[in-house]
Parts: sequence; structure tokens; C-alpha cells
Amino acid sequence: MKSKLILINLLFLCFGIQNGSSQTYPNRNYTKPLPENVKAIAAKCNQTLLGKNTFVFDSSMDMTEVQTLIDSIYAGQVYPTNEFSRNRYALLFKPGTYKLDIRVGYYMHIMGLGNSPEDVVIIGAVRSNASQGHSLCNFWRTAENLTIVPAKDSTNTWAVSQAAPLRRVNVKGNLKLFEGASSGGFMADCKIDGTVFSGSQQQWLTRNSVFKKWDGGVWNMVYVGVSNAPKENWPEKPVTTIKETPEVREKPYWTYSGEKFTLKIPALKKNSIGVDWDKQISNEKTISIDDFYVAKADADNAKSINKALNKGKHILFTPGIYSLSESLKVKRPGTVVMGIGMATLVPEKGNKTIEVSDVDGVTIAGLLIDANLIPSEALMQIGKPGSKKNHSANPTYLFDVFFRIGGPQEGSASHCLVINSNNVCVDHAWFWRADHGNGIGWDKSKCANGLIVNGNNVTIYGLFNEHFQKYQTIWNGEMGRVYFYQCEMPYDVPSLEVWKHGEINGYASYKVGDQVKDHKAWGIGIYGFFDIPMIVDQAIETPTAVEDGFYHKVLVMLGWSKETSTVVKSVINGKGGELNTKIRKVMME
Repeated sequence: MKSKLILINLLFLCFGIQNGSSQTYPNRNYTKPLPENVKAIAAKCNQTLLGKNTFVFDSSMDMTEVQTLIDSIYAGQVYPTNEFSRNRYALLFKPGTYKLDIRVGYYMHIMGLGNSPEDVVIIGAVRSNASQGHSLCNFWRTAENLTIVPAKDSTNTWAVSQAAPLRRVNVKGNLKLFEGASSGGFMADCKIDGTVFSGSQQQWLTRNSVFKKWDGGVWNMVYVGVSNAPKENWPEKPVTTIKETPEVREKPYWTYSGEKFTLKIPALKKNSIGVDWDKQISNEKTISIDDFYVAKADADNAKSINKALNKGKHILFTPGIYSLSESLKVKRPGTVVMGIGMATLVPEKGNKTIEVSDVDGVTIAGLLIDANLIPSEALMQIGKPGSKKNHSANPTYLFDVFFRIGGPQEGSASHCLVINSNNVCVDHAWFWRADHGNGIGWDKSKCANGLIVNGNNVTIYGLFNEHFQKYQTIWNGEMGRVYFYQCEMPYDVPSLEVWKHGEINGYASYKVGDQVKDHKAWGIGIYGFFDIPMIVDQAIETPTAVEDGFYHKVLVMLGWSKETSTVVKSVINGKGGELNTKIRKVMME
């Protein structure tokens, strides 16, 4: 049964996404307005304080009208026509009970506004379903801070792949994570009363959650601080289970009470298991909406936002696409820069979008970063090169931050994210050099690396990083920790010679700097799909001293050219077995 499921996945991946590459995608200015008969309903729900595409719902509203509005929004956010739409939406629900079937498409952010997920109850569904028979391109959507009471078969479907997190969600029933083929995802701070059915999900990270049972798993399923997590039996079962989450701070969440929006920032917690929102918590920090500069894409630019930052304001990006002529400079400790509705930042002039000084406790959350035609050195930078300060008492956190090179438009950068500061934690990130969409190609969407880490004591929960032109990940800092890694090497390398450096064939996916003495990673999934015959010497390249710090490694050949010369010679530093057109999967401790 498992081998048949893997074969089905391979067929979808080999032909589904590749067929998608030949489609004609909308141009970068594409939008689909709401129908005229829905605009009156939208006006009743629009919260102008939070931008024209933010809708705030109250349980006293006419649910028929609310359902009509949600259905109309969804109709403009579906695959494949709207995968690269410019539409962005945030749907916010005040505390109360709602009977709704909420279908979630591209750039839709579903958010409860309660102090607990149990304060906002959706009877019906908050669902993401298969598109044209698979879920491989179900990206860029999210749901958080609410309770779902499934109306159909006691099961809520969240069939997604990358950049589609579930956070702080309580499902009063079962949760199904697939329909057709699906390619991995992220769930944190969630409680599932029944069974989680992962089905065709090739890989998945679950952190600080609880469920009755987990059913299924294909290549790389990682559980960190999860109650009732499956037991490890690698390589017979593709499971990595870490009992406690060493240290984490949950993503900040918005509440609404007394006619006021307030952001709550959970405290750091150590050696934690499961959720804690079901307990009384008194050590959360709160920030009023009055302390935020509420940015709107049709009114704001880099100068107005930097002016607000210089005045000590936090930044809330409302739904939209923001063209930035200069970097946003985050200099003040404790600053929050947060987006709702998949707010998207694009550099205009080869600049970075955000530069964070080497300071304590910055939060960056819920942002999508797109490269542009004029290449940027980096799209985001945390700390200047050579940063030395210790931020262990108040680390900087990044939550749900996603980067794209190509896809919506042609764009290039040398790197997506560079982390120079120490004690930074990234809780879910996807770095994507596009394999389909607009402006793609080896000589169009150029980017050497998704992630470079130079700081010490940097931790990442959920690192998705794929298709870049050299090393996908470069880690130069000491005492780095990665919990779950998913990577596809680039499909579109034009020749063996182009991807050869020195005497080494190909670029490893994961490179640890030669000087590093302490680095650990758990649940490492690296996949190959090459348009031409290819040779790669190793998938992971590290100093010998840290080889044993990589736990549970899997290589899978997703696709191959007709010739038999495509091969990944080893898992790590010449060790661990060869991946080729006959041996399509290698699993190593």
C-alpha cells in the first residue's frame, strides 16, 4: 500500500507540476474584483481601519450574506487562474459562534479574534480542498486562532502543501491533510480531538500540538513537543519524534474586545509539550492597535513606513502588495512587523525589503517577500555582518515568512534571507525559486541561495527551501538547530558544467561551513527532479565533526530524464548510499 502511494505521488509530481509549468499565468497586474451584487455585503463587513480587503465578522450578522461574501472571495482565489493574483484578503471573526463553510484559497487569511481558539467557533468547515485532483500547489493561505466543528463526516479537510500553516486551531473532530497528491506543510499550537489523516503528505512538521491519533506518513514526518506523537521506528516508518520543544515563543495573535484590537505576544517557553492556550496564561505581553502604524498598500510606501518606525511605532501591513523603494529599517528592540492577509513586500530598486539591527526581541510575522527585476543582494537581513550581541534572554522571532524568486513576476536576488544576529528563531519559512509561473528560467529567476545563517544559536522549526541555483542552505554559525528540512534541488540546471564547482559535481542542498564545530538537524528530506541527466556528489556537505548531528535523512528521486546517468552519489559527505534512476529512495539514520 505504501509503495503504491509513493508511486502515485511520484506520478503527480513528475507530471502535475511540470504540466503546470507550461500553462499561461495571469500577468502581474491581474486582479478579480468582487461581483457588483456582493459589494454591498462587503461594505457592511469591511473594517477600513485594517484596509479595504479586511473583513471583520460578528456572529449577529446575517450568515447567508456572510457566506455569499466568503464564497465570492474564494471564487477569485483558485488554482490555476489565481495562483499569482494580486488579490489579498484577511477574514477576521469576533468572538462568537458561526455556521459557515469557509473555503480557503490563495492569499486568504482566516483569523479568530478571541483570547482562546475556543472563543470563535465555526460550525461547518474551514477547508482547503484539492485543485484539479491534487493539492501540490495549494500554497499561500492560513487559518489561526479558532475552533472548527466539522459538519461533514466529523472531518475538516486542510489539503495543502507549502506556506499554508495552521496555528492555534482546535478541531472538534478529525483533520484530513490531503486530497490527491500533497507536498508537505506545517501545524503548530493546535488541538485535534480526533485523528489526523496525513495520507499522501510527503512530509509534514507538527509542533506543540495534541491529537488523539496520527494516521499515515510517506517520507518525512516530524513531531516536536507533540502529545500522542507516533513512535519512532526509522527507517521502517518515516517518523522523527522529539518529546519536548527546547525553546519557542508562539506566534502573536490578535484579539478584539471593548471595540479595540489588541495584539498578544506569548512568552518564551522551554521544554514544552502540547498547547497551552487551554490554560490560564498571565505572562503574555499586550500591544494596543494604537501603538501600530497600520499600513495600506494603496497609501503607503517605504518612506511613510520608515517614518513610523523612527517614531517608535510597530507596523501592521494590511492585505495588499507593497512596492518599497528602500529597505525598512527596524532599529528599536521589541519592534513588531506583522502582516495579515498575506501582505506582500517587493523591492523596487535592488534594495532589501527589511533590515533589522542587532537588537533584542524583534518579531516579524505573516509576510510574503517577492523578488523584482532589479536584483537585490538579499531580500531580508537580520543583523549586520559581524553581529556579536547575545540575545538569548529576548530572541528575535520570524513566523510564517515566505520568499519567492519568480512566480508572480520575473525577479532575482543573490540570497533571500541572511541571518547575522545571534539567538534568532525562525518558526516556519518557505524559500521558493519558482518552478512554475511567470518569469521563470535559469537566466531569468536568478538566486544562489535561499538561506544563509551566520549568527550563532539560531534555531529553525520548519525550513522549506528549494530550487535555488547553488547551495539551498548555507549555515556558518555555531550551535545551529533545525527541526525539519524539506528541499527540492533545482529542476532546471542547463548542463552538468554549469552546476560543477571545482572538482565537485553539483551543489549540496545543505551546506554547513567548514569551520563549524556544533550543528544539529532532525528530519532532513531532500529530493531530486532533474530535466537533464545530472550528477550530484552529496546532498549534505558538512565538516566531518558534525556529520553525526544530522538525524533521520531521506533522499528521494522524484523524477529523472530518460538517460540513466542521473545520480546523487551520497547522502552526506560521500556516505549513506547512492540515489539513481533504479534506487529512488535512500533513508539513513
